[in-house]
Amino acid sequence: METGAHIAALDLAGRAYLSAAEATDWRAEVPSCPGWRLDDLTRHLGNVHRWAERFVRERLTERVPPPEERPSEGELADWFAEGLAALLATLRAADETTGCFTFLPGSPNGRAFWARRQAHETTVHLMDAQLAAGRTPSPTPAALALDGIDEFLTGFHARTRSRVRSAAPRVFSVRADEGPEWTVHLTEDPPRTRRGPAERFDCRVSGPAADLYAALWGRLPWEAPPLRATGDASVLTLWRERSAV
Repeated sequence: METGAHIAALDLAGRAYLSAAEATDWRAEVPSCPGWRLDDLTRHLGNVHRWAERFVRERLTERVPPPEERPSEGELADWFAEGLAALLATLRAADETTGCFTFLPGSPNGRAFWARRQAHETTVHLMDAQLAAGRTPSPTPAALALDGIDEFLTGFHARTRSRVRSAAPRVFSVRADEGPEWTVHLTEDPPRTRRGPAERFDCRVSGPAADLYAALWGRLPWEAPPLRATGDASVLTLWRERSAV
């Protein structure tokens, strides 16, 4: 996906998040984020938006901690909308070559990284807000879901902090019904992911991109149809238990 498409996806997901949140009790529990209520989730996401916006606007090259603003329930909706609008404006105004701090291996320049990262951050938390409202999450558009699967596997799980390790080498395949496939090699080192079909695999999960995306982020059970798993179930168990980020 191009940066402009990520910005558009962020805009759409952010507005949908706010719509879902405003129609729900701020004190509603978020089942996909145990221990959090909707107001906690909204403050988290709003602060992450402000954090990302500062990196791009100030072209910061070193990590700074995210803000910890805590607006009251009565201020939450306006505060969230203001942060989202500022992030969108900064991303749209930034030059394509704008560089700044990023935190995933193989990341593009700062503007492109943060547009992509916040599109997915907001889309995943939109699912959380919809679950807090007692609704079934709306399906993520296939192009965005495929992009998010790629970020999750080739970015988050290329980091040394990934806990998905296996004493015996294993191959985990993720195949979207739309065509793309990722081959994840599991060893005692951080996972190595290759884009493309596996010559062999120990376990494969397949299904629509939107469902795979939600399951990888822990917002949908791997057993939920139309997701399908074949091969060694222990590999999927390993992934399920250790892949949260």
